[in-house]
Amino acid sequence: MIDPTGRVVLISGANRGIGLALARVLYAKGYTLSLGVRDAESMSRTTETLEPARVHVAHYDAKDWEGQRAWVTAAMQRFGRLDVLINNAGISTNTTLRNAEESALDEIWAVNCKGPLNMIRCALPHLEASGSGRVVNIASLAGKRVANDNVAYSMTKFAVMALTHGTRRIGWDKGVRATAICPSFARTDMTAGVTKVAPQEMIDPADLAELVATVIALPNTASVAELLVNCRFEAML
Repeated sequence: MIDPTGRVVLISGANRGIGLALARVLYAKGYTLSLGVRDAESMSRTTETLEPARVHVAHYDAKDWEGQRAWVTAAMQRFGRLDVLINNAGISTNTTLRNAEESALDEIWAVNCKGPLNMIRCALPHLEASGSGRVVNIASLAGKRVANDNVAYSMTKFAVMALTHGTRRIGWDKGVRATAICPSFARTDMTAGVTKVAPQEMIDPADLAELVATVIALPNTASVAELLVNCRFEAML
């Protein structure tokens, strides 16, 4: 397994939910973090007890491509290297085939697909220079099957799967490995209104973070392309 000491991880959407769990777990394991959030002030309470030498907070807006490049540049200036990119930020809508509105489709496509694609574009040269660069895209089981009417969300997560495999292909020869983490219902703000699964039966974000930690620590010779994580039985998976 790869020693986390000195390895720099970028995490988008790190202020809550899965992103915050990732930040906490990876910091505890010894990684150095660059955290991308919409409101940097919102992270002050979380980071005030952490070693300043191992934590960097930057602005992240999924629709601001120049801002994303600026984040990657700032992290490189701060730490001098980049080893892991975790595209975690994402949104959901209730857009179905019958009620689809173009503005809502543009919004979810920009946040869930275009933002991660651009982050990979910006980070890829540095990940290749690492020799053991890692990209983790937080996708969803909605990117593996369509189980409800929320077609827009499923469309974007299917696209994230394609983005992950495209990243694996283009970065493989230079040591970049990409993984799509595909959880079912995770206990976050996004699932607060879900009634079909009780909160206590949902996946704990900290458990997902532990799985991500395992994936990014694996050597180049043990690549996991997709990791499906469910909290209930589904016959098709």
